[in-house]
This record gives sequence, structure tokens and C-alpha cells, in this order.
Amino acid sequence: MVSLPDLMPALPEIFLACAGLALLLIGVFLGEKSTRIVAALAVMSFIITAALLVMGPQGRVLTFNGMFVTDGFAVFMKILVLVGSSLALILSLDYLEHENMSRFEFPVLFVLATLGMLLMVSANSLIALYLGLELQSLALYVVAAFNRDSERSSEAGLKYFVLGALSSGMLLYGASLVYGFTGTVAFDGLAQALPAGQLASMGVIIGIVFICAGLAFKVSAVPFHMWTPDVYEGAPTPVTAFFAVAPKVAAMALFVRVLVEPFGHLTSQWQQIIVVASALSMILGAFAAIAQTNVKRLMAYSSIGHVGFALLGLAAGTPDGITAVIVYLSIYVAMSIGTFAVILSMRVDGKAVEGIQDLAGLGKSNPGTAFALVIMMFSMAGIPPLAGFFAKLYVFRAVIAQGTTGFIILAVIGVVSSVVSAYYYLRVIRVMYFEDPKIAFDKPAGAALPSILAVATLFIVFFWILPAPLTGAAQAAAASLFGG
Repeated sequence: MVSLPDLMPALPEIFLACAGLALLLIGVFLGEKSTRIVAALAVMSFIITAALLVMGPQGRVLTFNGMFVTDGFAVFMKILVLVGSSLALILSLDYLEHENMSRFEFPVLFVLATLGMLLMVSANSLIALYLGLELQSLALYVVAAFNRDSERSSEAGLKYFVLGALSSGMLLYGASLVYGFTGTVAFDGLAQALPAGQLASMGVIIGIVFICAGLAFKVSAVPFHMWTPDVYEGAPTPVTAFFAVAPKVAAMALFVRVLVEPFGHLTSQWQQIIVVASALSMILGAFAAIAQTNVKRLMAYSSIGHVGFALLGLAAGTPDGITAVIVYLSIYVAMSIGTFAVILSMRVDGKAVEGIQDLAGLGKSNPGTAFALVIMMFSMAGIPPLAGFFAKLYVFRAVIAQGTTGFIILAVIGVVSSVVSAYYYLRVIRVMYFEDPKIAFDKPAGAALPSILAVATLFIVFFWILPAPLTGAAQAAAASLFGG
């Protein structure tokens, strides 16, 4: 007699999967004008999923023959993913109507992509990892090319698809090598097959390299970043905002789980890979953005740099390092969503504009929006006492605590990159306040954009007053990965 697995640990994912199917049927029956209804129901389903996560089993619980795990780390990162997906979907509604792209499939694809992200975060085997990753990726390929009338959008979707297929192949090849040399795909089994103090075989190490390469593509870390600027620029702006937050958080969470749990005893083998990727990402993110004139491409290179800073904490491989990664990603979501809220409000006579020079004179024509963007830019540059400063402070502390020359050099690279990146963030501020206005932006229709921008700004400005709730939750989430 076959016994059914315990479904309770996976109840949030099961609910979201059923919600996605129900929303698809609702959209089919109500027709093309149902986009706002389907989107509102999608956001409600995200909220219910988050509530189910909070009320779910406490501690580390396995199900589906050990392929699915839920713990403090998974719950925290899933809630962060759901927040990013909800805000990106809310930001998209007015844009879709302005651009005549209002189709009910859009929020349904958001739900399916988010479901894949949740499965990624809870993956406890290489097979579950791949299934979650592909469910997310297939939906993202479609939303990247969602504007069928735009050559840039179609090109963005095609580039993301081709390079995504390449990265998936690398990931699968690495997983097959690890399986071939260890005889298991389960994370718990791999941790037992690769005990501390024992040197791993060359086949396992090569497999880890290929797995890291596949995951580095998903987080757009150098040298697997080549898709990011073109996809960010070509995809519809709310899709770019979505790419910048939810998938990046989920992929980084997966990166952390894969390296800390099954390969935690091989830190010395994979650490150098992460160190190099982190250093190159910070350097390229700082210098390549200087010449950009399109604000979305600027944000693409900025996101590459931020991934480099987040990887600093992972490179440390300690509970403090993982705590720093979680705090950094939480603050990064707020900064990115706030910035894209401003980008989505860049409209002149109903048409979207994306040039940095189009921001000229915004400080005079729309002082509230300009001030919010100043906060976002200063925070991304790491100017105290804004939240972005503390995000970088936490990762630098985790790295310097290692005490070795290599990690101190890595921290110095991070500080120098942060100083260089401040140039192009300050350039945006200079354009807004010290250049004569050429055009006046349309006032945003509805309250969604201003409300999200206000909340993001308040969080970034006042984070230093009460950081304990976020840092405490991040410490508990990180401790759950290390058996705490």
C-alpha cells in the first residue's frame, strides 16, 4: 500500500498552484478585460500564501521523500519573494493599460513564476532544484517577451531563453557529475557522502563548478551576466522590476542552500569560486554602469554590482555571512522596487521615457518623486544613515571577520567599487536638480505608484532606528541552515 506524503509542509505551494489554475480559468471565462480582477486575486493569493507560511510547521520539516524542506530560512526567503512579486504586479497594472498590453495571462504568469521560486527555496535535492528552477524560468521567458509588438521585448525574451537554456544545461551537467560520483541527489545524502575533513573527488568538484555556473546565471553574477543589460532594457518595465527583485532573491536563496547544506563541508573548494564571482561582479557593476544613458540599463549593471555585494556574505560561509546576505537582499528589494516605481512614473504625453537625461529638472517639476529617487540612489551608493549603508556594513563585517588577507582584499575591492558606483548614482541626482527641465512628466494615474514609493522610502530612511526586527529574523533564518 502506497502512503501519501505529508502535504502540510507544502500547503502554501499547493495553494498557490491551485490559485494559479483557478486564475487561469477566471481569466478565460471573463475575457481580456479581467486583468485587474485576476491581478487583484493574484495579490490576494500571495498574501494568503504568506499567511500559510507563517502559520506552517515550526522548525525543519521534510516531505516528499526528503525532496522538499521547510525551515526558518525557507519561510523568510519565501515571504521576501512574495512581497517582491506582489509589489511588482501592483506596479504593472497601469503600465499594461497604457501600453495596450492588458491581458489576464500576465498575472497568471507571475503566479506560476512565483510558485517556481517557492519550490526553488525549499528544494532539498538536485531534482527538486531543477524542477523549481525551470518552472520559474519558463514563465519568465514569456513575460520578458510579453510586449509582442516590440522588437526589443521579443529580442529580450529570445536572449533570455537561449542563455537560460545554456545555463540549465550547465546546471544539469554539474548535477549529473555530482550524482555519478556520490550516488545520490538528495542534499542530506550529499552532506553524508562528503564528510568534513575528507577531500572530495575531482569529479565532484567539477560538478560543483558547473552547478555554481548555472546558478550564477540566475543571479546575473559575472561572468554569467551577459543577458542582464539587454533583457532589463528590452523587457516591459514592470517585468524588469520583477526580474530585479523576486527571481534574484529566490535564486540567491537557492545558491545559499545548495552551498551551505549539501556542500557545507567543502567550503574551501567552492569558496574561491564565490570570491572571484563576487569581486568581478562588484567591479563590473561599478565601472560598466558609468557610460550608460538608459536608466533601465543603469539598473541592470547596478543589480550586478549588488549581487556581488550579496555574494560577499556567501563567500564567508558563516552564519553571520548568511545573515548579512538575507539582510542585504531584504533592503535591496525595497531599494529596487522604489527605484522602479519612479521609472514607471517617467511618462510624457502618455508615452514612457527611459533616458537618464529625461530626468532633467525633476527636482523642480516633481519634488516629491525626485526626493524619493534621491533616497534610493543614496541608499544604493551606501550613504549613511540609509538602509543601503547598513546592508553593505553587514556583509563587510562578515568578510573581515574571516581575518585572512584574501578576504580583507575582497572587502577593499567592495569598498572601492562602492565609491566608484556612487559616481553614477550621484550623476542621476545632478541631472534631476542641476539641469534645466526639458519635459514635464505626467502625473501617475492611481495611488499605487506613489504609495509603494512612499513606503519604500520610509523603510530606507528609518531602518537605522529599528533594525532589530529584520536583523533578528535574518539571524534566526540563517541559524536554521546551520542546524540552529
